Amino acid sequence: MSIVITGASGKLGRFIINQLLQKVSSEQIIACVRRLESGKPYEEQGIIVRHCDYDQPESLEHAFAGASRLLLISSSHHDDTIRLRQHAHVIEAAKKSKVDHLLYTSFAFPEHGSVSPVHLHLATEHAIRTTGIPFTFLRNALYTDFVGALDINEAIKKGKLSIVPGDWKFNSVTRQDLAAVCAAVLSEPGHKNKIYELTASAPWTFEDLADALSSLSGKTISLQPDPEIRNWIYGFLSKIDTTSTSSDLERLLGRPVTTLKESVKPFISL
Repeated sequence: MSIVITGASGKLGRFIINQLLQKVSSEQIIACVRRLESGKPYEEQGIIVRHCDYDQPESLEHAFAGASRLLLISSSHHDDTIRLRQHAHVIEAAKKSKVDHLLYTSFAFPEHGSVSPVHLHLATEHAIRTTGIPFTFLRNALYTDFVGALDINEAIKKGKLSIVPGDWKFNSVTRQDLAAVCAAVLSEPGHKNKIYELTASAPWTFEDLADALSSLSGKTISLQPDPEIRNWIYGFLSKIDTTSTSSDLERLLGRPVTTLKESVKPFISL
């Protein structure tokens, strides 16, 4: 079995491959990277490295040759029109390469969102379905990384977390938990033509975040609703489904998801 990972030099790709190495031999993994030099650490581990550029369709068929399972990690390009074109190149190459199983990192509950990236994921899922290749859609929830845009270190200094008023709830998860599930699905049978909503099993609130920051800092952090806040992150959060939850992630992990306190710890510089 050959497992091909696109975007292997990105943060999620690295996490997935690290998890995969605990489940399969390095010879079964093919790391596809845009710049071959970024794949040298993989080569040192016995992993095959191939050139793969979403903007160069001619590079993709060779990259995917012999793939039993291909994981398409969604493009990080800022322009969603270009991202969709890049995904189309990968999907077409997967079909030409006769890939046995195509997996895609989509977005959780995309039917409930109204922003361009959500439409991109739905369009990519549709394109994959039309190929007839057995698929798995790994619909990843919002990364808990988004707390980095909330000035949490400033909140700890002031003892107050300023937020836009509202009934905010979040189903976010860590990249590490998502990577662990991706590795499990890639290395095990029984996941063809499945859709997994990879969210926390219960949403957390800003009150929960303030409690976590208080515990981590040893200071009492209170909430301060402020309608005058102008932060782009709230506009984005209001247009995606941050509240719906699923047990898929915990079930596939075989353990509880990482706690909010542990999830936000890397973003705190005390």
